[in-house]
Amino acid sequence: MDFIFAHLNAVLIALVVVILLVSYKWVFWLFGVIIVPDDSLGVVTKKFVLFGAHKNLPDGRIIALNGEAGFQADTLPPGLHMALWPWQYTVELVKFFTVPPNKIGVVESCDGQPLPSGHIIARQVDCDTYQDARAFLQNSGERGPQMAVIPPGTYRINPLLFSVTLNDATSIPQGKIGVVEALDGKALPSGRIIARQVECNAYQDGNIFLSAGGERGPQMGLITPGTYRINPMLFKVQLAEAVDIPENKVGIVTTKEGKPLATGEIAGAEIDGHNMFQNPQSFVDNGGCKGLQEQVLLAGRYFINPRFATVEVVDMAEVPIAHVGVVIAYVGREGHDVTGESFRHGNLVSKGEKGVWVDPLDPGKYPINPYTHKVSNVPTANVVLNWATGKTEAHNLDANLSTITVRSADGFKFDLDVSQIIHIPRNDAPKVIARFGSMSALVTQVLEPTIGNYFRNAAQSSDVIDFLKNRSKRQDEAREAIATALKEYNVGAVDTLIGDIVPPDELMKTLTDRKIAEQERVTYDTQRQAQDIKQQLEQATALAATQARVVDAERQVTIAEFNAKATVKSAEGQAQAKKINAEADANVLRTVGEAEAAKTQAVGGAEAQVIKLKIASMESGNYAMVQVAEALAKAGVKLVPDIVAGGGSGSGGTLVDVLLGNLIRDGMKKPESGA
Repeated sequence: MDFIFAHLNAVLIALVVVILLVSYKWVFWLFGVIIVPDDSLGVVTKKFVLFGAHKNLPDGRIIALNGEAGFQADTLPPGLHMALWPWQYTVELVKFFTVPPNKIGVVESCDGQPLPSGHIIARQVDCDTYQDARAFLQNSGERGPQMAVIPPGTYRINPLLFSVTLNDATSIPQGKIGVVEALDGKALPSGRIIARQVECNAYQDGNIFLSAGGERGPQMGLITPGTYRINPMLFKVQLAEAVDIPENKVGIVTTKEGKPLATGEIAGAEIDGHNMFQNPQSFVDNGGCKGLQEQVLLAGRYFINPRFATVEVVDMAEVPIAHVGVVIAYVGREGHDVTGESFRHGNLVSKGEKGVWVDPLDPGKYPINPYTHKVSNVPTANVVLNWATGKTEAHNLDANLSTITVRSADGFKFDLDVSQIIHIPRNDAPKVIARFGSMSALVTQVLEPTIGNYFRNAAQSSDVIDFLKNRSKRQDEAREAIATALKEYNVGAVDTLIGDIVPPDELMKTLTDRKIAEQERVTYDTQRQAQDIKQQLEQATALAATQARVVDAERQVTIAEFNAKATVKSAEGQAQAKKINAEADANVLRTVGEAEAAKTQAVGGAEAQVIKLKIASMESGNYAMVQVAEALAKAGVKLVPDIVAGGGSGSGGTLVDVLLGNLIRDGMKKPESGA
């Protein structure tokens, strides 16, 4: 049994502990004990006051400072608090207020002193960043939007008095600026459009801004790139572009604030101390004038408040090669003429003075304000100007010049093109600009009438034909006369050239006919000369051909002489050879002859001996007839005649008679055979 009772007691104790653990808050509450966690605070509301002088809040107040019934200014920090009886007090646990990084807390108070007339934001009071509501109210904190903001962190702020709204911190990126407008402060003085600048930690300290007399409206000061804790209830910030001036450019500044320009001035003089218009207050304090500024901005980035000044980016003044730049200043101190008595056509002044500067700018680029200074480029190289319709040089100074029409002494109108080459020395360029203002004015006022009138006058003293024939002479005369005339204007005349001359059509026809006749005569003369030359050529050709034959003959003679000599030599050689051969043949013939003679002699001797024997056997006449008959028989002569004729002597029948008969017969047959 004891064991059972002991066990039951333990269970009961455990149940009591559990109940107490579950309901300790109610128990504490019943006994006026409040436990505030470490991350919270207790906001107290007093329901009633049993007795005392401070039973009710003063009129218009909602936060109690002296134990009055209502919302209490004091809060309960983390920990254990006693005597806060539930029937008299209500305690609400509220988490600490946390402002994250890059955020700010904008505060508005629901109690405090009323705002002064004309103000929209409460002045700043010492109240431990709104964590001490009692100090806020006792230090005459004002009701409404508060000037100070809460930076990032964790705070014990009484939500019964203060409402806090999280806002982004003001971030100005690179290449941008923050343009500020104050929603509270002193009124702008009459005639001003922008509030003067006060030092207030880049508008992060509204209390200093107002204490230093900060003015309501657009501010001269601006905010550069970075992150800032600026109260949006006091300052409105807008992003604007920083001013970037590229290379070979300049920035022309026009300010909206400053003292008025002096009478007759068109731009404010250059002053120091404003950091290239980035410190507007310094500009104004140092006497800067409102309006166009003479000073320009060079290449770079500038933080210039667009509410204070505008910047126009323009090209630098450029003086090309073979030119000089004559500066005409519209601003500056009054100039004194430096040309003396020798030049009476305008004033030339020193650099920095108002007027035409005596020293021109050499080729290059210059940061000159085109609204306060004008740079007139004057060519120092030779310039060609054409009095020819439709023909213009790149400089366009002769764009309005046209072909010159003149009238000759014989009453004809004709056109001529003229080119004039001029040169302006470097040191005379300012004199030309001081006298005429520009190169185009020089052309219009001097060159055009001078050259046009010269050729009109020259044409009237000559007829057209003579003018055409003496063009070179006219050109030389024009060069000399025009050079003398232009010298008076500080312009050098390099050369005068006459181009196309266009006589009238009727005169051109006469000249053309005459020229055609002359050309025909020349053609005929040329043809005749050609014939003469052709004849001479043919004679020369024939002579050349004959000469070739003569040369050939001479060569043949020479060859013949050589051949003759060769033949002689050959004949001599052959003769010598024949002589030798003949001598040899003679020796052979002699030897052979001697042998043949011996043979013949031997044979003849033998035959003679035979003949002698034959003759001896017959008569000598008969022997001869026998020999003749043998010879005729060998020759085929018929020895028996076809016709035998008898002679008158009656002795016929001899061999001689036979031969004669045959001859007569043959003679009678020949004509028949020929027929």
